[in-house]
Amino acid sequence: MKPIGPIPPGFAAGGDGSLMIAGRSVEALVAAAEDTPLFVYDLATIHAQVIAFRAAFPNVALHYALKANPCRPLVAAMVGLTDGIDVASEGELALAQEAGAREISFAGPGKRNRELTAAIRAGVTINLESEGEAARALRIADGIGIRPKLAVRVNPDFTLKGSGMKMGGGAKPFGVDAERVPELARSLIEAGADWRGFHIFAGSQGLDADALIETQGATLDLAAKLAEEVGASPPLVNLGGGFGIPHFAGDRRLDVSVIGAALAERLAQPPEPLGQTRFAIELGRWLVGQAGVYLTRVIDRKVSHGETFLVVDGGLHHQLAASGNFGTVVRRNYPLANASRFSAEPTEQVSVVGCLCTPLDRLGDQVMLPRTEVGDLIAVFIAGAYGRSASPEAFLGHPAPVELLVG
Repeated sequence: MKPIGPIPPGFAAGGDGSLMIAGRSVEALVAAAEDTPLFVYDLATIHAQVIAFRAAFPNVALHYALKANPCRPLVAAMVGLTDGIDVASEGELALAQEAGAREISFAGPGKRNRELTAAIRAGVTINLESEGEAARALRIADGIGIRPKLAVRVNPDFTLKGSGMKMGGGAKPFGVDAERVPELARSLIEAGADWRGFHIFAGSQGLDADALIETQGATLDLAAKLAEEVGASPPLVNLGGGFGIPHFAGDRRLDVSVIGAALAERLAQPPEPLGQTRFAIELGRWLVGQAGVYLTRVIDRKVSHGETFLVVDGGLHHQLAASGNFGTVVRRNYPLANASRFSAEPTEQVSVVGCLCTPLDRLGDQVMLPRTEVGDLIAVFIAGAYGRSASPEAFLGHPAPVELLVG
């Protein structure tokens, strides 16, 4: 038997013993979707995360990293709940604009000229990833007669300790090395650009509050040092994000109130070069990850060499991360359950496998579930971030999953 991750709070069984999501049974949701597999996103769970952030960080702007989940109804909801939308492609930019976002920033290496042009025309803040990108942005802006909004993404000389994905420290394709930032920022100002400040992102999926506090402190110190060397106060410092959520057995929930208190103490007396600076935190997974459930139906039950396999109609083509093929070194089980028998006690060890012709398509590896039959629904939790959009949906030509925003 291999452990599964903790099911997020707020999920319970209904009177018939099946899983309820936003007050509706899973079978009712499947009936509304008219098919499986499907993703269900509970808006009330997202609201609760936003409320928790506002309470912990009352004087810090909240930005939504659209790459976490670009489902159109969800993005429209996030525009109303947050202070800005952070995008990383022309397609995401168009989606944010369609949703009515007014504050948009654009990060990511390898922005093409047409993407820079679209961002400049739309009045979007471009987080520059290199001196070459800066030169192209200035040249394009001059050609179309628009003063561009330009910030510098900084590759800091530190990283978020214990982070699932390190975005700073050492050689990186992201951002400009910290020691080269002042010269670039001064050149932007001298060229007449609307300099918007710094974007400093050290890592993601952090579950250690002390490490996040330390990283935010180092980020403030670095921003102050850079501002002093630039000779101008940055209008905005994006402190990045990095807030993680529990995925696997042993993971602990992050106490953001502790992080917020530490940041508030630092910002009560900010370094002099940051006295007039606004601050933002950019979050994706932490806001929407726990709100999502992936529902997939058992199509076959089979035994091979004594091991029981539950074959479902979904798989890694929709939920690559849950299969262990999206950045994890050692495969571990996401939280999952028999949604049709959610209140039942586990009685058998099984492996939940998808419908693709690859041994990588495994959503649950030797997990304990109640006796599960063909027709039962399997729920994979933590499906609200980096699910459908981060998976090879076109592989083998299976239909796209349905997405429902409820609550």
